Amino acid sequence: MANDGNHDIQINAKNISIVSAISVAYLLLSYFLVGFKSDQLVLTGIFNACFYATPTTRKFILGFSIFIVYWIIFDYMKAFPNYHYKDVAIGQLYHAEKSLFGIRFNNTILTPNEYLYIKRTTFIDVMAGLFYLCWIPVPLAFAAYLFFKNKPLFLRFSLTFVVVNMLGFIVYYAYPAAPPWYIQLHGFQFQPLTQGNMAGLARFDKFFNINLFKSIYSKGSNVFAAMPSLHSSYPVIVVYYGIRNRLGLVNLLFAIVMGGIWFTAVYASHHYILDVLAGIICAITGITLFNIAATSHRIKNFLLRYEQIIQ
Repeated sequence: MANDGNHDIQINAKNISIVSAISVAYLLLSYFLVGFKSDQLVLTGIFNACFYATPTTRKFILGFSIFIVYWIIFDYMKAFPNYHYKDVAIGQLYHAEKSLFGIRFNNTILTPNEYLYIKRTTFIDVMAGLFYLCWIPVPLAFAAYLFFKNKPLFLRFSLTFVVVNMLGFIVYYAYPAAPPWYIQLHGFQFQPLTQGNMAGLARFDKFFNINLFKSIYSKGSNVFAAMPSLHSSYPVIVVYYGIRNRLGLVNLLFAIVMGGIWFTAVYASHHYILDVLAGIICAITGITLFNIAATSHRIKNFLLRYEQIIQ
């Protein structure tokens, strides 16, 4: 129903039925695919609370539903492990990294991960952990800023985020890859039931005597999804849209966080440099594809209608 020129979503019997049906369907599908988790109830509760609370929270959660869809797809990947469909690159990626970026140390060649492990310090451990904690909060905080300040750019940022993730997920299944820490712990033998691991980030948890990264990596969808590094993709999207939004010195902060995340990905043995480069390419490709798609009449109309709903 129109309201001051906007297509505001009203609370009526039809919309209550739709939201209830989607909520129940999500919980049931999640149960059968990945099993029951309290996170599912929390997500459903937040969505329903925001939808029914006020017109402002309703528009906010409808806008951020783009990120909710991404999270659900990511979570459901647990039900379809990529190593069921393709052989996992373990030694192949390790030797490629050593060949291209190997560092000579004590008469041997090390990968950058191995070299940085030797050179680790407590100060770098702490800084690296702080940078890596930014990989989701910074994009979400930036999205929230855009939601209230520039809704057209918010939609473009959010949809670009999803496009980049979809590209990354495609590569995950086309080229399953083990992270550096996997070889450090298990060698070159494939072990399909390997659980997520904090690797170098465990030193951050140990320093502060907390289980922050432990709780994060215990919920990972797939160990064999190192290529590309989507951790490295996200800050590229933020910097790009920060520049488009003319944020000035804030973009310098975004750039510093971006460099810190790229460094930490390698320092903490979660990714090779090749993974980071693939993540950067994935981000640039996703941004380009969305910008091309956004010139079409159909996508323009979709964005306009979506903007009217959350305006």
